[in-house]
Amino acid sequence: MAEASRTSDWKSPQLAWHATGQALDAISHEMYAEGRAGLVTRGSPEGSPRVIRADPAADPASVLLSDCRVDSRRPTYRQRNGELGVGKPRRRQAITAEVTKQDSGEWKVTRFADEGVGSC
Repeated sequence: MAEASRTSDWKSPQLAWHATGQALDAISHEMYAEGRAGLVTRGSPEGSPRVIRADPAADPASVLLSDCRVDSRRPTYRQRNGELGVGKPRRRQAITAEVTKQDSGEWKVTRFADEGVGSC
């Protein structure tokens, strides 16, 4: 997602390498909206995800993760001139994500939820 957001390419095949279903739809929609607004995102995401639940515990097919999204580390810029944009406010949000093992054996984010601003 970080790489695709540098151009707001909501159709990037890289997104489908890491996400599917609701998660892919949400990420694509966010990038589409930023692209329409003439914005791109730069910077590298920093995360410290932790496992909340693995189902089943012995040989999981699904894992629930929790992390904190810090947008100030990934500012938006205007595509046309590179100036700092006004897109995302600088905020911290808790994120809960489900990662599911696909039939191919790959793991992909299948859904996620952002909690309220200031929730972490």
